Amino acid sequence: MTSNAITQIAASINAGQLHHAEQLCRTALLEFPQDESLLLLLAMSLHSQERLHEAMSIYAQLTQLFPMSSEHWNNYGTALAAAGAQEDARQAYSKAAQMDPRNPMPRIHLGLLLIQRHEYLAARGALLDAFELDRESPLARIHAARACCLCQDFEGARDLLGPWRNWLPLNDDTLQLELAQVLTLQDDIPGAADLLEDLLARRPGHLDARLLLASIYERFNRLTDAEELVLSVVRMGSGATDAQRKEALHILAELALRKKDPVGARQLLEQCGPHGDDDFVHYFDLGAACDRQSETDAAMTALREAHRRQAHEFQIASPDFFEPGAQALPTDAPRIPAEQYKHWPKLIAPEARDSPVFIVGFPRSGTTLLEQMLDAHPGLQSMDENPFFNRLVLMLRRQNPRILDDLGVLQQFDCDELRKRYCAMVAERISRRRGAQLVDKNPLNMLWLPMIHRLFPEARFILALRHPCDVILSCYMQNFRSSILVAACSSLERLAHAYVQAMTTWLEDVNIFQPSVMVSRYEDLVTDFPQQATRITEFLQLGDASPMLEFDRHARNKAYIATPSYSQVIEPVNRKGLGRWHRYRRQFEPILPILEPMLRHWGYDSGMASIPPAG
Repeated sequence: MTSNAITQIAASINAGQLHHAEQLCRTALLEFPQDESLLLLLAMSLHSQERLHEAMSIYAQLTQLFPMSSEHWNNYGTALAAAGAQEDARQAYSKAAQMDPRNPMPRIHLGLLLIQRHEYLAARGALLDAFELDRESPLARIHAARACCLCQDFEGARDLLGPWRNWLPLNDDTLQLELAQVLTLQDDIPGAADLLEDLLARRPGHLDARLLLASIYERFNRLTDAEELVLSVVRMGSGATDAQRKEALHILAELALRKKDPVGARQLLEQCGPHGDDDFVHYFDLGAACDRQSETDAAMTALREAHRRQAHEFQIASPDFFEPGAQALPTDAPRIPAEQYKHWPKLIAPEARDSPVFIVGFPRSGTTLLEQMLDAHPGLQSMDENPFFNRLVLMLRRQNPRILDDLGVLQQFDCDELRKRYCAMVAERISRRRGAQLVDKNPLNMLWLPMIHRLFPEARFILALRHPCDVILSCYMQNFRSSILVAACSSLERLAHAYVQAMTTWLEDVNIFQPSVMVSRYEDLVTDFPQQATRITEFLQLGDASPMLEFDRHARNKAYIATPSYSQVIEPVNRKGLGRWHRYRRQFEPILPILEPMLRHWGYDSGMASIPPAG
């Protein structure tokens, strides 16, 4: 077979003349029935015509004729995967990788197949192997970062995608959309928006990009822009698939909730139904719509289903968190006994003014409201939630796990270096404003007081406090992305135990380390806002509290707020969140004995006169 004929057939395929290419191949194969190039081109033309089973037969024939070819095994695996024969495809990709260990593509295809099978840890391994084979490849990095996010390895994903802006233009719309999707998973929403806006400027009819950008605009509180994008997809003649139309209805339901139309949101959600068995977001939205209609039984039914599906999805990557008997709130935070703390050497450390201000508290206790208030003050600067101390402890554990048994072994040099690492991580997230004191808001930093105290012993803390039952209800209604919180929220009972565990840990550590702490009660904050703002400024020695009183205007001027409360903190202070749990009194009766010690400690009423104390 001449090279000119092969070139002619390949040109026909590239030009979309698939039937013509097929005929040329079949004619030539009459004379050269086992010609490798002709068989491959025939399979490609059939595959492009969506005649999958015919193409698969040719790919299989090529693997038999040329069993040492990684390319043929890889192509065969792709056809098998498209036909739904996932296990056979997995074996074909593995064979392709075996035939050419230095070729990253079979591992990339294997990793993507494993993601479809929800085998996230195995997918992460395969895709990281592909990345190691070609560390400069945006394709390998993006797919590996996606697998890392699905495994809750957001640190690994961030490292892989660090240079993503240097890859532009990608010249691959599908890959650019996936990069935007992965950036949303790791909460780089502004970066995802840039990619999608660029993609739509070139391809206005890209419906998946329109839908994802609509969701992002909702996160930016650009509701009109979001609605316009979605409506363009649902209009007749848009060419949307059933899946795209269903996603559009889901987004319209979210927008209806934002516009305080729970009836319309519920109708849309019940009309479209969930995307599939793993669609827990649908049920969280449905629960929110029912809650706003004061239909508590329907809300709880939807939320139980949301948590059931979410737990099934998240336990794939973090099975230990969901084991029977697992700790209610899994944590790696080191605990330090009082006797051990007495022997810690006193080291040179930053003064209070040079240390971060830490806002802590159980999630949904009002920490975001406090953060936005403080960020509105010109003397302070906040940032998105980041697990900095988790990352520092992970680094210490890799160096020497025994360090965590007694943080007192950390000497002056060690603590100085850890503070430098902390400051470097902060600098990766925000551009520090000269003269402004940092505000580090991460609710579950309340579990990390020993580590924080070792590095910043003079730091001031604001503990956000709210009625535990309102906190539990708000958490149960929240679609968290952290495996730890997903596990903790899997039932009201476990969530109550998690709350007590976190608060008990905090109170014990405060008793040992005696940090400078101000307790900010949500109920006081929303009923006497000016006075509470003054309390905060006095505690932090800031002077004028007036900038904090307009925090909502300051928040609205932000392009993006990376917190589940992004839609609430742009509103002025209100009392809508007070006492919500009373509507769910019947569902809360079984967990009130669990919460009773904390209700009693903080002076909150539970109405438990007829309920025996916890044992």
